[in-house]
Amino acid sequence: MPPSTPFPTTWARPCPDYWIVKALSWHDGHVRVDIFYRDMSPRKKAWVDLLGTVFLLLPVMIFTIAASLGYVAKSWAIFEGSPDAGGIHGVFLLKTLIPLFAGLMIVQGLVEILRNALIISGRLDPSTKDHDAADEERL
Repeated sequence: MPPSTPFPTTWARPCPDYWIVKALSWHDGHVRVDIFYRDMSPRKKAWVDLLGTVFLLLPVMIFTIAASLGYVAKSWAIFEGSPDAGGIHGVFLLKTLIPLFAGLMIVQGLVEILRNALIISGRLDPSTKDHDAADEERL
């Protein structure tokens, strides 16, 4: 019979994969219910994105960091490994990815806040893409 643990360590294996996919899909690659958003002007879209970032993304990521720091610190204190035979030896390293992910999402959120504020103020054209064909040809 396998040992009974309150927090099985096998959950941690797919987490870095999810976080990488989430980070790569940031620029309008995420899923949203697009009932109202698609018909909005670029300025109104920027307002929705700005408010969503400020009132949803940032508080959740700050909570994630606050809630995970003790969890990660305890794991580092004992250099936690998997209790399963042949399991991951560096579970403490995987757990470190939790606040790291949240911190990087906060940084990206701050960039998005700035970008949307520039669109709202009219200083940035929302139709410009991060990478266009002319930039790629220059490289």
